[in-house]
Formats: sequence, structure tokens, C-alpha cells
Amino acid sequence: MQQRTKQNKAMANIVNDKEALKINLDVRHFSPDELSVKVVEDFVEVEGKHEEKDDEHGAVSRHFVRRYRLDSKVDKAAIISSLSSDGILQIHAQKCPPSEEDEREVPITLTNLPALEPDNDGEVGEGDE
Repeated sequence: MQQRTKQNKAMANIVNDKEALKINLDVRHFSPDELSVKVVEDFVEVEGKHEEKDDEHGAVSRHFVRRYRLDSKVDKAAIISSLSSDGILQIHAQKCPPSEEDEREVPITLTNLPALEPDNDGEVGEGDE
């Protein structure tokens, strides 16, 4: 099932389906060096900040922080972002594919080291008790 959330079209468009979380965020009032995208715990956090600048209406400063919750299926290490030439920040968070197997073989690794240590009386016991 695909979940779509559309907020003010000029602000953000979010698509959260079984394959990925995709966020398009309008950041045209910020230059690339005024933006940051971070993964903080279970969120992807977008921040934009610029100091006071003069425009046709006077002076303006802007700052925003937007956080999006990541579900447990998102591969946090594979999150990517890009900034388009028209000022849209695109964040793509790929989800781990669902397991096709309900059962799998777990390999046994041979350590060649004892797990049990002999007690003072020579009997084998489990480490320090």
C-alpha cells in the first residue's frame, strides 16, 4: 500500500511506499551551503539557515528545521539527498526488501577455543560464577 502525503505544494511532497521514503522540499530561498541533511536517531532532519539579507522588501533572515520520522524498514546508511537547479531538495530513503524466507539456515562458526573453563578441582564449569 502506498501512502502519499501532500502538504502545501510549494513546501513539501512526501511519498512513503513499500520501497522507499521520498521527500521533495522547496528550499529555493537557500543556497547549498545554507542547507544540511542529517540522520538523527529515527529521523531525517533538514535544516536551512541564512543570516539577514536585503531583498526588494527590506531585510529578511530565514531558518527552518524539519524532521521526518523514519520507519524501521528504512536503510539509514543508504539515505541520499540532492538539490535540483530549481531549488527542490530531494531526499531518498531506500527501504530494506522484505525477507522472502520464513526460515533460514544459520551457519555455525568453529572458534577452536574452549567456552568452558576448568574449576580449581579440575571439573569443567561455565567461566566465573
